[in-house]
Amino acid sequence: MIHASALAFRDALPMRGRLAGLDVGTRTIGAAYCDASWTIASPAETIRRTRFAADLAALTRVSRDQRLAGLVVGLPLNMDGTDSPRTQAVRQFARNLGPLSLPILLWDERWSTAAVTRTLIAADASRARRAELVDKMAAAYILQGAIDAMA
Repeated sequence: MIHASALAFRDALPMRGRLAGLDVGTRTIGAAYCDASWTIASPAETIRRTRFAADLAALTRVSRDQRLAGLVVGLPLNMDGTDSPRTQAVRQFARNLGPLSLPILLWDERWSTAAVTRTLIAADASRARRAELVDKMAAAYILQGAIDAMA
């Protein structure tokens, strides 16, 4: 089931369990995981997108390997909180994750990439290094916001 509220999502989960945060882009999916007690989110990997069947296979592997209890998917809303074509594409992506049989939270990600990019620039990361890290770090930013809201 897809949730828009962190509290409804929390109530749909078993007593704790690992969660994944996903930053879904057109070319990549950034992934982050948190510990079973929902303390801290850590950037993990970047999945290259090709077609949805391959995306689903990769996320099925991740779900199994990480023993996930739920997914937090970043929702790219417009700055005024309205939907855009990209928002609709991510909502459809989340609906298509039904075969994973995991609760899903759609979490506002308006500032995730900008915040992560500022952090990487402050750390003097090169453009190439930023490109390599930004998606999975944005996923961790998204996931951390959601787990903080569920506390």
